[in-house]
Amino acid sequence: MARLPRISELTASSAGTGFFLCARKDRRAGRGGVFLVLLLQDVSGEIGAKVFQDVDLAEGQFEVGEFVAVQGKGNSYNQKLELIVDKIRRVIPEDAKLGFREEDCIPCSPRPLDEMWDELQRRVASVSDPHVHALLTSVIAGNEERLRIWPAARQMHHAYRSGLLEHLLKIMEIGLGLADAYGARRDLVIAGALLHDIGKLRELTYDVAANYSLEGNLIGHIVIGVGMVRDAIRAIPDFPHELELEIEHLILSHHGERELGSPVLPVTIEALILAAADDFDAKMNQVRRHIADDDSDGRFTSYHRNLERSFLKPARS
Repeated sequence: MARLPRISELTASSAGTGFFLCARKDRRAGRGGVFLVLLLQDVSGEIGAKVFQDVDLAEGQFEVGEFVAVQGKGNSYNQKLELIVDKIRRVIPEDAKLGFREEDCIPCSPRPLDEMWDELQRRVASVSDPHVHALLTSVIAGNEERLRIWPAARQMHHAYRSGLLEHLLKIMEIGLGLADAYGARRDLVIAGALLHDIGKLRELTYDVAANYSLEGNLIGHIVIGVGMVRDAIRAIPDFPHELELEIEHLILSHHGERELGSPVLPVTIEALILAAADDFDAKMNQVRRHIADDDSDGRFTSYHRNLERSFLKPARS
């Protein structure tokens, strides 16, 4: 049987077999009976999928977070592409002979990891305040393994391997440009960029798929992040109290508005810069992915529910 193309290249006429990561599995009831709703991923993106045949048998063949072998075909439903699955099971060792590779099934940042990590090291090395520098190096040393690979979210933005690192580096780049334009303190902008989402390392669990932890569901990454920073500061002798408060403020205010989850509003120049850079990069990541994934006809994309608009597609040359 023919091989299914990568998710980014799937069409309604695609049919065959392929390997994916199962990121979500829900059992639902419809007019025709129960069915499974899946979210499948590969290195190029993600796609919704449905299982209507032999549902009870299929449901026991795999779990969320496992690599799966799929036989199915493309389908357009409500003007959105999906995959109708005829057969599905977890990947077995013998599938390597049929072309299965884990790295082909895990969405990841388009930037090389080592390149991003080197950039992070250079940014932190540029921090001149000894207390801020000590804090950032301590946080990196204690969280390196997760910082290198964690996604920034489960679904919203940078929701792929190393997405968090990509996101915080872009915020540093944007934030430092704004800091230079408005005479803000560069050290605090770098600190805010690195630390604002540090709580996501505990808010999310991540192996090959991201989910919310118990701590993440009950507390959230902002409060978790403040706690992590306080713990790190306790180990640094004579850390200035006001500096600690300003860094905590960066974390607590980075969503920009109380309605968006910030316990407090930004009241320092650096906090305003951080909130603006964070919001802009999150939106830009969503827009670029939405345009890249859109397969609708016409010059405008389908409606983006989170950003509440359709976007003009670049003219084809």
